[in-house]
Amino acid sequence: MEKHRIYTMSFASVYPHYIAKAEKKGRTKNEVDEVICWLTGYSQNALEAQLESRTDFETLFACAPKLNPARMLIKGLICGIRVEEIEDPLMREIRHLDKLVDELARGKAMDKILRQG
Repeated sequence: MEKHRIYTMSFASVYPHYIAKAEKKGRTKNEVDEVICWLTGYSQNALEAQLESRTDFETLFACAPKLNPARMLIKGLICGIRVEEIEDPLMREIRHLDKLVDELARGKAMDKILRQG
């Protein structure tokens, strides 16, 4: 089976779009980084290293230090598809990230985004 195009896409090429989406709604780059680090377990320095090395999405998630177990609490629609119903594990992780950035841009409280309350 052929890989989905986004798997081989550089995370660094999509990252500015996450930032722009959040900033357009009054959120910050630091908040975007916080949700990415929460999801993947990367430290800020390790995240920046992934961006500098232009890591693709497949490698970003394959090398993630510790995917947050609370990510399974992420539910809802993204791109018209229910996140919790996505069967492909890598696509589900990518959509988890998309959903977190979407919630951030919609003004949701950080503790709710990070499934802490």
